[in-house]
Amino acid sequence: MRRQIRLEHVISFGDAIFAFSITFMAISIQIPNLPDDLTQTQLFDRLMELRTHFEIYAISFFIIGIYWIAYHQVLGHITRSHGTMIWLNLCFLFFITLISFAVDLQVDYGFYPIVFSIYALVLIFAGSMLAVIWFHAKKNELIDTTLTASAIQNITLQSILTPIVFAVSILISLINVQTAYYFWLTIIPAKIIINKKYLY
Repeated sequence: MRRQIRLEHVISFGDAIFAFSITFMAISIQIPNLPDDLTQTQLFDRLMELRTHFEIYAISFFIIGIYWIAYHQVLGHITRSHGTMIWLNLCFLFFITLISFAVDLQVDYGFYPIVFSIYALVLIFAGSMLAVIWFHAKKNELIDTTLTASAIQNITLQSILTPIVFAVSILISLINVQTAYYFWLTIIPAKIIINKKYLY
């Protein structure tokens, strides 16, 4: 009998990938070399130039956090793993590792719709893979049998919410990229509404 990787090891590996992604994203923030003879006003102006970079980092941090919570919400209700589940999990985590790359592109090349779209597509693929994991687990009866219908509906809706939001944001970016970034934050109130309507 072939031995399968235990589910808790799969989740632990995922946690390590999330931690790596956030850490790598943080250390990629470049502080410019500033001359020593800057006045207070000049220093303030140079620091304000970094504001956009910080906004991108802050939003990206919370997006990774949202995916980490969703990851545990999905895998926390799966009772066992098998080969297909492990490979789907690896595909999801691959796109999580690409987030720091997408952030670097955005910081280096600014608010161009094409650059934003690359970032959003990474997040769409990540969210879609997590949804595939959930639907695969449901279809193959890998989820906790004590889950109520309301709880299953809750997780199902939340798993498809994020890819939809990121897809819509690509259309918004054709008008204004910065607005498209902030549109991502609508995920938070949407999740709150789902949690209130479909209780565990």
